[in-house]
Amino acid sequence: MAVEKQFVNNLFDVKGKVALITGATGALGKAVAFGYGHAGMKVMVTGRGDAKCKALCDELEAAGIECGYSAGEPSVEADVIRIVNDTVAKFGEINVLFTAAGYNHAQPIIEQELEEWKKIMDSDVQATWLFCKYAGKKMIDQGKGGKVILVSSARSKMGMAGYTGYCTAKAGIDLMAQSLACEWTAKYKINVNTINPTVFRSELTEWMFDPESNVYQNFLRRLPAGRLGEPEDFVGPSIFLASGASDFMTGANVATEGGYWAN
Repeated sequence: MAVEKQFVNNLFDVKGKVALITGATGALGKAVAFGYGHAGMKVMVTGRGDAKCKALCDELEAAGIECGYSAGEPSVEADVIRIVNDTVAKFGEINVLFTAAGYNHAQPIIEQELEEWKKIMDSDVQATWLFCKYAGKKMIDQGKGGKVILVSSARSKMGMAGYTGYCTAKAGIDLMAQSLACEWTAKYKINVNTINPTVFRSELTEWMFDPESNVYQNFLRRLPAGRLGEPEDFVGPSIFLASGASDFMTGANVATEGGYWAN
């Protein structure tokens, strides 16, 4: 059977789709918001701070991107319900959910307070679960399918000292995506996948990018790509997973980690 030219030309077309992006004011979420917007998507951004969300939306609109925002705590059910409803009120529907909200506090288990561990779980796992639940319900009710992209981590499959909270949380997100793929894809045509980054540049990680530091050199020994990540590195995979090109991919943990898992 011949592959039609129109089919190929439309594979990565996401124009007109509505994307809800959590953690949008962070480095990765912001890069994906611009990537989706420049690809022709309508973008709803959310984060904890109203002023930061508005500033980001203003920046996106100045770049010619159709945007809305709704701030709230991603681990609070009432806030998530409101944000999802605000997205539908603004754009009429939700076609893509991208969850970039998260938190980590590296600490040995015997020193970490239970409340801090719970904060990691709430920010990473509960927040993701809540957005999947309520944005997913909208997609199901719409009856048009959808795409869900959950930000996990290379650490979801490789432990690290001081990371009993973060590694556990990200492993949970990987399995959440796989479970939702079993629950949603065949029945509702909603694909659910993760991207699994290694360290990438942000305000929190900028100190790790000093090429003279031992931390930087140690990371390079484990990265076949020969460098640490940049937020822009995740735009391509995120567009792919939001597009028709990934229609036969679901429940996948996509290695966006510079080859870290290969080494």
